[in-house]
Amino acid sequence: MTAAVTGQQAPVTPDQASWFAETFERLVGNISAAVLGKDHVVRLTLTCLLSSGHLLLEDFPGTGKTSLARAVAATVQASHSRIQFTPDLLPSDVTGVTIYDQKSQKFEFHPGPIFASVMLADEINRASPKTQSALLEVMEEGRVTIDGHPHEVPKPFIVLATQNPVEQAGTYRLPEAQLDRFLMCTTLGYPDEAATVEILSGSAVRDRTAALTPVITAAAVVDMANLASGVHVDPAVLTYITKLVESTRTAPEIALGASVRGALALVRCAKTWAAANGRHYVIPDDVKALVQPVLAHRLVLDAEAEFEGADANKVLTRLVSEIAPPSQRGTAQAR
Repeated sequence: MTAAVTGQQAPVTPDQASWFAETFERLVGNISAAVLGKDHVVRLTLTCLLSSGHLLLEDFPGTGKTSLARAVAATVQASHSRIQFTPDLLPSDVTGVTIYDQKSQKFEFHPGPIFASVMLADEINRASPKTQSALLEVMEEGRVTIDGHPHEVPKPFIVLATQNPVEQAGTYRLPEAQLDRFLMCTTLGYPDEAATVEILSGSAVRDRTAALTPVITAAAVVDMANLASGVHVDPAVLTYITKLVESTRTAPEIALGASVRGALALVRCAKTWAAANGRHYVIPDDVKALVQPVLAHRLVLDAEAEFEGADANKVLTRLVSEIAPPSQRGTAQAR
């Protein structure tokens, strides 16, 4: 049977994995020309994009979050929009609204800024829970329902949302259901000394993203995402992921562990990460590299443990060290 008949993605060949890795490196290099000294975060962002997911950036103002979103859009020749979330922002300001046209005597839908391939949701936690919830459907299903009519967003589609971890006055904490919609959560951080000097030496250039040229088309991004989904994951690696996720539910420092959605997210990202490294199969190191950005924001720490200084990333580091990866294919036995 063909893959189309069985409904399964065709397996990725070594040659396809090599092409994927080469293209991935070109994308990283192009974006890094505008976002200096942040190759790892760029790789995570592209992994999120090519895994058909969304990214939450928890960082201080002025660290290049907007530049990252614009650089991604310019690199993949895709549309880009930015929404500054504020307490008075309405759901219709994000999704769009239906307006009656007296000339045509019909209701016409006017799309909001959500209808862009790369959308930057700046300071998402400053909007009310009602406005935040307007993103739930589109982030999960890729469409917006207005007055009972579904409207598809373009493909590829990624929400890059930001939060300021310091200034919490006048903010609304993202609920667990909202956090679970983000495939990854990471931080840009300040650039190192060498990158800072390079940024300052080019201070006359106000927008480094303006000089970027597209590397691939938006349609090619969709093709790469489909290709990544065909990367092979051995049952032993799936068992390893299952044990990692289940351990978050029994750890004493954690009140609410990762869901099945979190496990699926880890599998999806590991496939893309493997392809980005030129492999048509996932290895345990791919999983280890992505455990923190994929799972940490999905965990709810025990209040007492958090008061005593527990940290989700540290807990995950401990769990990864305690659970032995599979030693051979088709088994999850310890080394």
